[in-house]
Amino acid sequence: MNAAAARFLSPSEAARQLGISAKALRLYEERGLIAPGRTPAGWRAYGPAEMARGAEIVELRALGLSVGEVARIHGDAVTLGRVLAAHEAALEARIRQCGDNIAKLRRLRADLGGGKMPATGDIIGAVRTRPAIGVAFDLPWPWGGERFELRDIKRLNYIVGPLGSGKTRLAQRLAEALPGASFVGLDRAADGGAAVRARLDADPAHNARVAASLATLLADGAADSPALTALLATLEAGDDAILVIDMLEQGLDAASQEAVIAHRRRRGPEARPLFFLTRSNAILDLDAVGGDEAIILCPANHSRPICVTPVPGAAGYEAVATCLASPEVRARTEGTIAWRPS
Repeated sequence: MNAAAARFLSPSEAARQLGISAKALRLYEERGLIAPGRTPAGWRAYGPAEMARGAEIVELRALGLSVGEVARIHGDAVTLGRVLAAHEAALEARIRQCGDNIAKLRRLRADLGGGKMPATGDIIGAVRTRPAIGVAFDLPWPWGGERFELRDIKRLNYIVGPLGSGKTRLAQRLAEALPGASFVGLDRAADGGAAVRARLDADPAHNARVAASLATLLADGAADSPALTALLATLEAGDDAILVIDMLEQGLDAASQEAVIAHRRRRGPEARPLFFLTRSNAILDLDAVGGDEAIILCPANHSRPICVTPVPGAAGYEAVATCLASPEVRARTEGTIAWRPS
């Protein structure tokens, strides 16, 4: 093999160098984000230009952009401006958090200089970027009452499992156990959104927040629908409640799902945790899960739910992957529920 040929990589080699899966690389090609060359035999080949473009896509996705946003960001001043503004706001939130931590550390050092030993909890609170939130409880049916515990809950938490795995019961129990949490069921837009619309009309401030978020999502490619409005009415309620939302993708097309999850990822580091039940790979893209996100798997055999690291080969990874499907496939089974024989 000559030197020129050695510079071109196969899809698996390119994906490994970029730190993504071959499936993600193929998705970027299908969406027109990257165009690999071809060998004389017709195999895909990634040269320096394609690898540079791939690295660019990975970095943009790390900013929280959806695949659709990455496709439109060049030449689209509105999308680019909104993305930069959101990233600026996130950085400013981190600066504020760092400022608070510096002030706490200075107080602790002053106390230490005065002969006062700080408590361990004060030390931890001074260096933690967000107050730790945890929960522990006995699991409901269909489990056998085993103890379940989550420590240092992340900003975005996905609950995944096959039909009949108990994930909805786990979500409801989580909402009961977490202080101030609320479970949001599938009936959020059951009447076509009339109740949601009436609630928004009665609260101008809430209505304004929903309208602003809706405008952002529509610009990102989402489709206006009662389901999207009902979801935003919940997300923009204006309180600090931790939300546990059943099937985040309900009633949303693929572009809307991508826009919603990208918008949630762009929230600042101080944002409240959110829990989403999902079986859509547009909501839970295993190649896009960040450090402040967690996956909770409810196994099909009703073993105790586990947290899954989004790395191929990790315990539970393949089970999570088999639970997820494209929005088109999910749409065919929307409304399907598991039932318990009497």
